[in-house]
Amino acid sequence: MKLSCQNIWKPIDRWPLSVVRVRLGKPRPAGSWQTTISLGTWRNTVWTDLGLGDFELRYLRDKQQREVDFLVVRDGEPWFLVEAKHQNTRLSGALDHFQRQTQAAHAFQVVETLPFVHADPYAHSTPRVVPARTLLSQWL
Repeated sequence: MKLSCQNIWKPIDRWPLSVVRVRLGKPRPAGSWQTTISLGTWRNTVWTDLGLGDFELRYLRDKQQREVDFLVVRDGEPWFLVEAKHQNTRLSGALDHFQRQTQAAHAFQVVETLPFVHADPYAHSTPRVVPARTLLSQWL
């Protein structure tokens, strides 16, 4: 099923200079945490080059100012949503809203400060708070 509300998702065409300058392992402001997740999420679009499908990276925002940081689209269909948080474990209402709107298979609120757990985040179809280390380990 093709997404019927394409006016709410927008491509990420240009990467700001801050993306290029991000360095893991050094203290950084919470805002650059989104940059770190964006690089990991963007790396997933390389799966297109590997012939695993046609992948795109998007973000979502509507007129009510609800937003989700990233939407990964696979073969023209919304696959998963990512909301990056530094330490907030309270599930974002926008994540649930946009998962219902886009019918994405998965929705993750990725939290930097949570410890790694041995779990498959893709085993669930409802929005989940996921430790960053857990989700990023799935993308290697």
